[in-house]
Amino acid sequence: MATKEMGLAEWGMMGGLSLLWGGSFLFNGILVQTWPPLTIVTARVILAAAALWLFVRFSGIAVPRRRDVWLAFFGMGLLNNALPFTLIVWGQTHIASGLAAILNATTPLFGVIVAHFLTTDEKLTVNRLAGVVIGIAGVVWMIGPSVFGHVGGALWGELAALAAAVSYAFAGIFGRRFRRMGLAPILPAAGQVTASAILLLPVTLVVERPWTLPAGGAETWAALLALALLSTAVAYILFFRILATAGATNLMLVTILIPPSAILLSAVVLGEQLALRHLVGLVLIGIGLAAIDGRLWRRLLTPRTTS
Repeated sequence: MATKEMGLAEWGMMGGLSLLWGGSFLFNGILVQTWPPLTIVTARVILAAAALWLFVRFSGIAVPRRRDVWLAFFGMGLLNNALPFTLIVWGQTHIASGLAAILNATTPLFGVIVAHFLTTDEKLTVNRLAGVVIGIAGVVWMIGPSVFGHVGGALWGELAALAAAVSYAFAGIFGRRFRRMGLAPILPAAGQVTASAILLLPVTLVVERPWTLPAGGAETWAALLALALLSTAVAYILFFRILATAGATNLMLVTILIPPSAILLSAVVLGEQLALRHLVGLVLIGIGLAAIDGRLWRRLLTPRTTS
């Protein structure tokens, strides 16, 4: 079976997901000024889990109790939450949010390679690889060369962000099993953040002793609530819905959209102006996405028949 083409509904959900996850870099940037990484990530997943299970309860959806389902939740929680969330937040204590977003945008590049070796229906093709490279070039162009001014001095932060992208790539493939389980999208979303909270909480209590940290002001708590409820709870409902309908490789394209989403959010919320390089970057990203999707090129290359 070939990789699925995405329709307007999937592209719309991808755009919404990119906005939600694009905002997470902004929220993380606020939070690291007050709290250390593990505390931020643990609070994020605990609040998100509470919100998602409330939604499950009021929706009347049965909570899965099978052992294999919960083992899958823990695997997904590790690969898609605990590891990458912690690596990105820790990385943002050493590198700028823009650079973290660029490195996060390498997820599709790792993803198409991982999918090629671990799946039978999402094999690497020339147009998909070319599209990912073009898309990442657009992200780099959009942020501008100045973001790389101190690359050497922040090596560990950069490596952490890249490791998070690799973890996300494996999570996209691992999450395919939930489609076969026939679960409503809300259940893997709630299950994985619950599992990641269980994994992270004891480590956070021992390593960072959060009860000794400053309480933080209104801005800090607002950023945490937005991070947990919007960029995690709502975002993962979209994540699993897209994964079920469009496939793992297509889903990873959202990481290319996150940096421009963050820039657009800054323009709307903070009144920042878009520069020419932002528009050029958007064009390159659009070309890359079209190359990966493949429909436009096939229509251009397929000769029209006349009746």
